Amino acid sequence: MSYLLAFGWFMLKWIDFIALTLITWSAAWLPTFLTRKIYHPLFQVWCRSFCRALGITIRVHQHYAAQLPSQYILIANHPSAFEDIGIPAIFPVTSLAKVEVKDWWIVGRISQAAGTLYVKREERESRQAALSSMIAFLDSGRNLAIYPEGGCKGRRLFTHFQRGAFAASMASGVPVLPVFMYYEAQESFEWAGQTLPQKLVELARAVNKQVQFHVFEPLHPKDFDNEAQMRDAAYALYQGWDKRFLD
Repeated sequence: MSYLLAFGWFMLKWIDFIALTLITWSAAWLPTFLTRKIYHPLFQVWCRSFCRALGITIRVHQHYAAQLPSQYILIANHPSAFEDIGIPAIFPVTSLAKVEVKDWWIVGRISQAAGTLYVKREERESRQAALSSMIAFLDSGRNLAIYPEGGCKGRRLFTHFQRGAFAASMASGVPVLPVFMYYEAQESFEWAGQTLPQKLVELARAVNKQVQFHVFEPLHPKDFDNEAQMRDAAYALYQGWDKRFLD
C-alpha cells in the first residue's frame, strides 16, 4: 500500500509539472502586454512545480539580522544546473543567463518570456551591453539574480568573481544579497559537462535531494569605494563559506 501511495504521489507531481509547463510555455507566445503582470508569478509557480517533480527540497537559512531590502541584486555560487530553477522558485528575481539558454528546448522560450537578461560571456561587447541592460533593469525597481563566478565552475568556489554584479550595484545603488548554496549530495548535483537532460535525470535519481540556501547580510554599495573593492569583499566571504560548509 505504501508503495502505491508513493507511486501515486510521484505521478501526481509530474502531471502537475507537465500541465504547468504546457500553460507556461503556451503563455510565453502571447503578446507581452497581455502577460506582463502575470507571467513572472506564473514562472515562479512553474519553478516550484519543477522542484517538486524532481523531488528536491530547499531549506532556507536566514543569517541576516533585519528585513531584506525591498530591492536587491542576488548573487550566488553556481555548482549545479538546479540554481536556474531553485533561485527563482524562492526569490522574486529575474536572472542574467548565458545567451545559449534562449535556444534550449521549451525552457528557452519560457526564460525569454520571464524577462531573462542574456550575455555572450566570451564577448566583451556583449558583457558591456549586458551591464547596461542590468542597470536599466534595476532602475525599473526589480530584483536581479547573477552568478558572479561566470557560469558553472564545479562544486567548489571558482578562483575569482566577475565584476558585473558589483558594477551594477555601484551604478544603481542597489545592494547585493549574497546567497551561498550547497548540496548534501555534491557529486549528484554538480554540473560537470553533462547535457541538461542528463543532469535533470541525475538530479531526479539523487539519493539525497536536500538543498541548502544560506542567505546572508546584504552588501551596500555605499560601504565600498569602488566595484573592485566590493567584488573582493564578496569573494572573501564566499571563500569563508566554502570552507565552512564544504570542508
